[in-house]
Amino acid sequence: MSGVHPDTWQIGDTQLSSRFLLGTAGYPSPEVLRQAIVASGSQVLTLGLKRTLAVPGGGDNGFVDIIRQTAQTQGAHLLPNTAGCRSAREAITLAHMARELLGTHWIKLEVVGDEQTLQPDPFELVEAARQLVRDGFEVLPYCTDDLVSAQRLVDAGCRILMPWAAPIGSGLGLLNPWALRTLRARLPGITLIVDAGLGAPSHATAAMELGVDAVLLNSAVSQARDPVQMAQAFRHAVEAGRQGHLAGLMPTSDVAVATTPVSGQPFVLL
Repeated sequence: MSGVHPDTWQIGDTQLSSRFLLGTAGYPSPEVLRQAIVASGSQVLTLGLKRTLAVPGGGDNGFVDIIRQTAQTQGAHLLPNTAGCRSAREAITLAHMARELLGTHWIKLEVVGDEQTLQPDPFELVEAARQLVRDGFEVLPYCTDDLVSAQRLVDAGCRILMPWAAPIGSGLGLLNPWALRTLRARLPGITLIVDAGLGAPSHATAAMELGVDAVLLNSAVSQARDPVQMAQAFRHAVEAGRQGHLAGLMPTSDVAVATTPVSGQPFVLL
């Protein structure tokens, strides 16, 4: 239809159409990973820097080449992350190494504060975000769904936030939809990408129906019996959730509401 603009969004100055970001760790083989990326339609692929650099001398272990080649073929962008960092200083150092190695100023900022839940450290996270923004990075911080912590990251210069749905790798889905809905309402100009804890396509649909801009996941696809089929399922789920949000969900009610009220209206039985 003429005059209708595609439903796009942005990371920095880059316009994207897919709202499904895919992680690249834990797949059974490089070929399965490649096929899953194709099936997902994702335009943003994340990769852990510590894994990439985990070879003698800090060189390339070949994993990054696989991701690079697949991303180039698919027209996708790389989003390195600082997974495994425990302090702002460590995350900042790793982010600068990523920029040199991968040629991107995008960084998914992770600073872990608790070993069991892998919950982000809100204090170290804000400190790292503030410095990296000053250093010219487009910082995408992985954070909890706490509104005040999110606001501090925005104050530090972040234009995109990545609140969790549940702890990393738990597959529990949206533990607190109210908190995510509150983030959306209170930070209308900030791009929100729900990250971590999504275990089923229905979880992704539910997140998108809240009005968030995108979702990122890894384990739900890489650990599936058929990662390629699961990647495709999540792709459709994200698209369905977005369409539902745009269409406008019906209001909920604690009592039944007749879809075809007939009380007081004449009708004829044939």
